[in-house]
Amino acid sequence: MADSTTRFLRLSDVAEILNISASQTYALVRAGDLPAIKIGGRGQWRVERDQVEEYIARMYSETKEFVRAHPHTYEAETEDADLS
Repeated sequence: MADSTTRFLRLSDVAEILNISASQTYALVRAGDLPAIKIGGRGQWRVERDQVEEYIARMYSETKEFVRAHPHTYEAETEDADLS
């Protein structure tokens, strides 16, 4: 894995940071959710380390909004468990 001073990361490095597969990382890039560039003659994907950190921060924010919009209570969880 790249060290903390490396500006650009390979998709495999990003996958390791996010604890997801390389194909999931590629899907994030192709969908435009995670900004990346293609460089070199073979068109290797690279993601700027700052973009990974911004993506993580954005996911925290989106998750916070999701949880706020979809409250989950202990009582509801217990009721569902009693029905099974």
